[in-house]
Amino acid sequence: MKLKLHLHLRPPLASLVYMKSFTLLEVILAITVLTLAVGGSFVLISQTIASVSVVQSKLAASYLAQEGIEIIKNIRDTNWLKFQPWDQGLEGGDCWEGDYQTLLPPDYHFLTSCPFPYQYDNLRFLGIDENGFYGYSYLPENKTIFKRKITISDKEDLDKDLEKDPEEKPDRLKVSVEVLWVERGKLHSITAQEYLYNWTK
Repeated sequence: MKLKLHLHLRPPLASLVYMKSFTLLEVILAITVLTLAVGGSFVLISQTIASVSVVQSKLAASYLAQEGIEIIKNIRDTNWLKFQPWDQGLEGGDCWEGDYQTLLPPDYHFLTSCPFPYQYDNLRFLGIDENGFYGYSYLPENKTIFKRKITISDKEDLDKDLEKDPEEKPDRLKVSVEVLWVERGKLHSITAQEYLYNWTK
């Protein structure tokens, strides 16, 4: 009868140290990868939130720019209804401010001239009034980040070559509306432009 001996030999001390240090290296590597993944996700999320905010502001600014053109159209149309010169109150200039309150009597046809120089810091902030409309009459807590500048230029008599009359009024003018705002430390702007005509002539 033969006896079988099973010897349980302990690994050398050097092997144990190697195995422990390799495990520690794996843990450090895993933590590093996890930290980079989570950090990258946070950066991506913060950039996405910032871009969404800027896109929302651009959308609001585009509506405000279009509203500025509509304000000038309303002044022109009101002049027609009152049998006044179509461009009354629409003087050429580099910077005007106006809202729908401008159309109320007695000074419905006047725009407010911007303080010189026509820079961002000199423009007034638009706010939201008690009716939910953007304008310049609002409570301090309803102030927005937007400012609006209206430019009226290129007044022109389109038939001046056919009839040279010194009393002739312009048939066309160009309206440019620029909406500006500062967001995340950067100045943004959106501009809308349109030609208006005296089509009753």
